[in-house]
Amino acid sequence: MQRVTGAQISVGKFFDCGMAQQTALEIAQKLGFAAQPSEEIVLVVTELASHLATHSGSGVLTLRMLDDDGKIGIEVEAEDHLRAMRDLEHVFEECTSTGAVFEDGPVTMNRLMDDREISSTASLGRRILCRRWLRTEADAAIVHSAIVDPGIVPRWQVGVATRPCHLAAANGDAFVIRECDGRMLVGVIDGLGHGEPAEHAALAAQSYVQSHYDLPLDRLFRGVNSACHGTRGVVMALARFESPIAMASANLGNIEMRAWTGTQRFEISVQRGFLGAQEDHVRVQQHRWDPDWMLVLHSDGLRSQWQWSDFPGLEHEPPQTVANQLLRTLAKEDDDATVLVVKSGSAAS
Repeated sequence: MQRVTGAQISVGKFFDCGMAQQTALEIAQKLGFAAQPSEEIVLVVTELASHLATHSGSGVLTLRMLDDDGKIGIEVEAEDHLRAMRDLEHVFEECTSTGAVFEDGPVTMNRLMDDREISSTASLGRRILCRRWLRTEADAAIVHSAIVDPGIVPRWQVGVATRPCHLAAANGDAFVIRECDGRMLVGVIDGLGHGEPAEHAALAAQSYVQSHYDLPLDRLFRGVNSACHGTRGVVMALARFESPIAMASANLGNIEMRAWTGTQRFEISVQRGFLGAQEDHVRVQQHRWDPDWMLVLHSDGLRSQWQWSDFPGLEHEPPQTVANQLLRTLAKEDDDATVLVVKSGSAAS
């Protein structure tokens, strides 16, 4: 990773925060960040500078432009050499006494930035480093199962069917569909329990994945784990189609992942646990994929004891038809239920 250039700002008093804000905005705009991500970067810089001014009185804020083999980003580093804080996870929570904008402490920094590192030693004090990578809207298309132009066959087609449990207004399930740089990321998320608390947890996880869709799967799981601190927690399964013949998957909890492959065997292991409490190391599996296969992900709101033979001919239907029929046939009344189905464009046409 190449650090191209940047700026270093000594922060001792609150008027130094204004210089940090302006410098961060100039660098973000120079790198090509749009208005909203630029404001989010400035927000993180503001909170770090405010913390240094309030609790240290003598710190250094360093902003660097990054070029990682053509991948452009900004790195923000805050150092306080006067004293080490025992619990650096509370750095941003302490800023609330200064009228800080962050309400959820490091959870918000985790949501707004792609990477973060926090360290503390008795000799060097505390150090917080975070990075945000440049993305363009064109790289982050949300793919729907409907085809606007019938003459264009998309690389993948996706169908989704979801509903809350019987008579409930809040849906504790969520899903993710993102296409970027010729790759497709899909996922199903299930907030623990039911009702608004489960929905809050699922939406926190969904927001993080949608904002950081191009990160490796293991880092997405770590990020969701942090994003869901303070919530009931979630279980989640993600699959990324690297190409029409390669797929990676990771699954923590009781999200069902199964593929229709005809007569060929295809196994996806499931790991116990949930996100939002302890830090779990999630295993990422690499799979060979056949463009004629079909992948189904569903929450435990559907009965798991079903076979493809229960639905003869369903594998030939469009993904949305498959999702609708599985939900209609297998969904439990007393639980939220979500089904997501993926086919390659050629197989679905």
